Amino acid sequence: MPSNSTPRRPAGKSASRCSRHSRAASRIRSDLVTFYDSVGDVTWEEVGNGCFVAPAADVLLRFQQYGAVDAGADQRDGGLIVGSDGGGLSYVASPGGAVYRTRTASLDEPELDQVAGDLRQFFELLKQSLARFVANGEPGCL
Repeated sequence: MPSNSTPRRPAGKSASRCSRHSRAASRIRSDLVTFYDSVGDVTWEEVGNGCFVAPAADVLLRFQQYGAVDAGADQRDGGLIVGSDGGGLSYVASPGGAVYRTRTASLDEPELDQVAGDLRQFFELLKQSLARFVANGEPGCL
């Protein structure tokens, strides 16, 4: 090996983390970034089983642990788990903008139902659910 060459070595943990964060960042829509800049997270423990939109750090941690969740009509959009209903079902934000809910608690091969066309509609539905709960105690989330 020539004396002026640098030996190759595997990427360290910090380089690996940066790579995962970069992959996650490519899946995050600007409206989700705006939400996290303004609100951070949502915790409504009393609504149904609960309604939770996770903090950004938790979203990135789940992405590191589980990777992207296959979402979208063709199940090819890699979405991020952004919250849960408190009963084991997760909410997934797709890069295309739609928000989905898992049918079961398993993320191995999740089956998803679209609950909103975009993040704004998702939060409007959450707001309606909270208003219904406050008005008549009817538990329910999306």
